[in-house]
Amino acid sequence: MARTLAFGPFRLDAEAGILFRGSEPAALGRRAVALLTLLLGREGCPIPKEALIEAAWPAQAIEDSNLTVQIAAIRRALEEHDGGGCWIETLPRRGYRYVGPAVTIYDPDVAPPRGSIRHLALPDRPSIAVLPFVNMSGDPEQDYVADGMVSDIITGLARIKWLFVIAQNSTAIYKARAVDVKQVGRELGVRYVLEGSVRKAGGSLRISARMIDASTGTHVWVERYDRSSDDVFALQDEIAVSAVGAIAPSVRRAEIDRVKRKRPDSLDAYDLVLRAQSDVDSGMPEQVTRALTLLDRAIQLDPEYALAHGNAAMCHHCLFLRSGLQEANRAASIRHARSALIHGKDDAAALTLAGFSMGMDGHDRDAAFTALEAALAISESSALTYILGSVMFGWAGEAERAIAWSERGMRLSPFDPWAFAAFDAQAMSHLLRGRYGEACHAAHRSVQANPAHSITYVQLAAALVKLGRREEARRAAARVLELHPTFRYGRQFAGVNCAPELAEVLGGALRSAGLPE
Repeated sequence: MARTLAFGPFRLDAEAGILFRGSEPAALGRRAVALLTLLLGREGCPIPKEALIEAAWPAQAIEDSNLTVQIAAIRRALEEHDGGGCWIETLPRRGYRYVGPAVTIYDPDVAPPRGSIRHLALPDRPSIAVLPFVNMSGDPEQDYVADGMVSDIITGLARIKWLFVIAQNSTAIYKARAVDVKQVGRELGVRYVLEGSVRKAGGSLRISARMIDASTGTHVWVERYDRSSDDVFALQDEIAVSAVGAIAPSVRRAEIDRVKRKRPDSLDAYDLVLRAQSDVDSGMPEQVTRALTLLDRAIQLDPEYALAHGNAAMCHHCLFLRSGLQEANRAASIRHARSALIHGKDDAAALTLAGFSMGMDGHDRDAAFTALEAALAISESSALTYILGSVMFGWAGEAERAIAWSERGMRLSPFDPWAFAAFDAQAMSHLLRGRYGEACHAAHRSVQANPAHSITYVQLAAALVKLGRREEARRAAARVLELHPTFRYGRQFAGVNCAPELAEVLGGALRSAGLPE
């Protein structure tokens, strides 16, 4: 008999495609056997519907109802044992998982190799394993530096709610081994693998790290850090926070690209939020209106999905400011923000988006920064928290804090989709402090980061006026009205509760640039 999966009174001969109860075969078709094999091989873990469909109907486009029929057939076969019909658990709108007796894998003819590892199915959210970093210094006593770095990175990644992170004791077996990341991905059931090295020489330390998509072998993120090693523990903390801050958006971008390749009728709530993300990040009415269609579907599927509510709040915030300051959009922004706060107490991104809407649209900056502080307590490497916080500090007239927070956010995520907002916060803050050259430079960087966003040209027009470059300022002002025809800076200032001293400086410059009040 070939490789067999034994559980309770059942045995599944996966190669022959036969399920036995004792010595008696059960009536189970080949597709049901393929599904059961996958569920048993990943016992206790959720299996997305897409993975199950691919296992039973490879490279075919089929309706979800076909999967439902085959799962029902498996349950009928297992019902021959009292309670067996409950061993396949339905995860609404997501997939299924096996929750029955422990599964034993054996081959009666061939003894399994010592220390062999089963190949695991991917979980239903992005997954990553951080392998032991290689100590390149030649000094075994420096292993603690590499091990500490890995431990800190795993701890930081584990705080990201939407990311499935393999524990360090599961990756320790790969220490001092040449590994194939594709094989690691199969053995640990992860989509992404992070590997790196540490080289300590004299008073300096070089850390190299790269994240690889284990399914394709392509690099998703690569970075190198060179630092003085005077305080190695402080250095570990700094690099771990920086690495986590860069890894999170890199994974998010890779996941968005992956979800775009999926069939539209197969998307669950998580997929819908990912597919909406780039339009949410645009910050402009046409795109966020399109995103809201997907987010509304996600919330219908999962009414307690905090990140869906947080993104919906951001969409309504953008519509409020850039589509006529309609009270309905402001109210919807605050309503979704409150839902995100209720359901997202352990989700840094949801808390950040909710806090931003509470501060910008609800004009409750105390509540806003309470939410942002909670987000940073969960994930101190959340670049989005620092970036959106810098925007609120900027409009509140707290220039130096706005600049500090924006710079912190950009250090954590240099290519963040919200980079334009960080530069915008810097531009208005430098303008308030009379540093017009720095304001113009930051505004140009904001325009470069998101040339389709109207607010980027608002700060540029004001800075150019202050520098005496009136013709360029008028061209920037014309671009504002092209992107946002109803723009009136007085109404805009009221909408974001602009600090009076900033409104005076910025308003005078915008008037000179030809923008209407």
